[in-house]
Amino acid sequence: MSRPPRTPLAAPAAGRTRPPRDSRPLWALPPVALLAVLFLYPLALVVRQSFRPDSGGTSLEPYADVLASTAFREALWTTVWLALAATAGCLVLGFLLALVIAFVPFPGAKAVARFIDVFLSFPSFLVTLALLFVYGSAGLANGMWTSVTGTAEGPFAFLTTPWGVLLAEVTYFTPFVVRPLLAAFAQLDTAQLEAAGSLGARAPRIVRRIILPEALPALAAGGSLVLVLCLNEFGIVLFTGAKGVTTLPTLVYGKAILESDYPGACVVAVVNVVLSVGLYGLYRVVSRRAGA
Repeated sequence: MSRPPRTPLAAPAAGRTRPPRDSRPLWALPPVALLAVLFLYPLALVVRQSFRPDSGGTSLEPYADVLASTAFREALWTTVWLALAATAGCLVLGFLLALVIAFVPFPGAKAVARFIDVFLSFPSFLVTLALLFVYGSAGLANGMWTSVTGTAEGPFAFLTTPWGVLLAEVTYFTPFVVRPLLAAFAQLDTAQLEAAGSLGARAPRIVRRIILPEALPALAAGGSLVLVLCLNEFGIVLFTGAKGVTTLPTLVYGKAILESDYPGACVVAVVNVVLSVGLYGLYRVVSRRAGA
């Protein structure tokens, strides 16, 4: 009994066509090339310039000079402690605001939540100017004080100090923590809260035992993002007029524009980029685990 001839494996079945080849790699080339031209190439120039001292040649002399300077160490310390303090303040204030918006019924709660979404698009200098109008030397608070007491100057002069920069950063970046918290609270099973309340648990214990564990991933994601943003903030420090506060971004500006020390400015910029990329990697890991 003869067997039918086998169809070659390479031959396509009758009535079927080969699937079209994936053309996505070709479509990805233009945006990758644009990214390389607009971002990677200037960044490479900054890195190269950081190894080119004014005396000529290629060496580590700019890094040795900058890293050994007192101004760099003070700017690095100021940048780190301001970023950490602002992040801590945003986490505490953002958690409290998100609790009130999500779980305390009051008229206009949805409007407040929508305003937070709009607030995220505001530039940082706008919030700083608003604080200057209220607490500046000629602001509303000092004006009311002088009109009541008759003194020549008001007592509110903290905006030109590190505390003023800290207040402005906490005010501006807190919504970046509130937004992921509201999204996390929207996924929380309210039956657990009702069951805990029916069993006699008070609000602090419900927050500590039920709400806080569910909010930890969102807090970590929002805090990581705020830490990265505070590390690179330039406008707030500039617009507050805090002359005694020098961060890494303002140090780059000072060396490049005021001192014309371009190798030194590039060294500080490279250090700032390394810190930012490391923190951004942490933010991506935390965001992925939080499902953001």
